[in-house]
Amino acid sequence: MNQSFIRDQMKSFILERGLKAGDPLPNEQELMIQLGVGRHPLREAMKALQAVGIIEIRHGHGTYVGQVTLQSLEDGLAFRMSQSMAGDLRDVRNVLEVRQALEVGLAEEVVAHFSGAGFDQLDEIVARMESKASAGEYFPTEDWAFHEALYEPLGNALIIDLLSVFWRTFADVDARLPGARYTPTDAAGWHRDLLNTLKTGHPEAFAHSMKAHFVGIHTRLA
Repeated sequence: MNQSFIRDQMKSFILERGLKAGDPLPNEQELMIQLGVGRHPLREAMKALQAVGIIEIRHGHGTYVGQVTLQSLEDGLAFRMSQSMAGDLRDVRNVLEVRQALEVGLAEEVVAHFSGAGFDQLDEIVARMESKASAGEYFPTEDWAFHEALYEPLGNALIIDLLSVFWRTFADVDARLPGARYTPTDAAGWHRDLLNTLKTGHPEAFAHSMKAHFVGIHTRLA
């Protein structure tokens, strides 16, 4: 019996019983009986499921349904991007394009949510960006905080999770990209423009500003 079959059986077991993250799973002997599999292939399948977060093995306590994260996606993207840095940069471009497509595509929802109010947090973040830029400093913490503040009110945690994966994997290679890096002043200016167009309440203007926000990085990858 191959590993993929046992993994599928375990996933079906969890889904059919409506188990949630943190719920306990039967012990090894019970799973062997219920799934009709041997100890060794079951253990190997469980290790594979643990690696992607579907289950959590707490040694000395038992096995539980895991809190599935995007860590395996992030690890895979980070590795591919590191490989790409030594080659044609294609995967670096691809990650950037996916992130851009997601953020530009959300422009209408973001503008609709803010609809002329609730800009205090974004104003404060951009002000901190400009303060650091005036001192010649980059501001990665504020950069992510700005984008998180845009999308968190939409109530879709997966959007935040995906964007954080793209943001972190790109941030890891940003300083090593070819070409002249944009200045802190440039970066602060892009975010000020994003905030200003958001305040206008026009989705097309905001989407255009979001595209412009990525120009400095695209130029380095040309």
